[in-house]
Amino acid sequence: MTTAERFRDVAAQPGATVSIAGVPWPTYKVASLLVGFVVFVVVGVVTGSAAPAVLAGSGVAALTWLALGSLRRAERR
Repeated sequence: MTTAERFRDVAAQPGATVSIAGVPWPTYKVASLLVGFVVFVVVGVVTGSAAPAVLAGSGVAALTWLALGSLRRAERR
């Protein structure tokens, strides 16, 4: 990949993205996954059980994903 191709790739990506394995992800998606993982770890340590940790982590991640995605759409309008 030449420097010009890399420049085109960076210019084509909006400012609010994070490149993961060469794929641009919106920052709100990455943030919601991180929040869900933190909740998963905290609930797992507190309860010592995987089931509540998985449910809590996935629920919080999904709600955060939807809320931040809605806010992002509202800002673009």
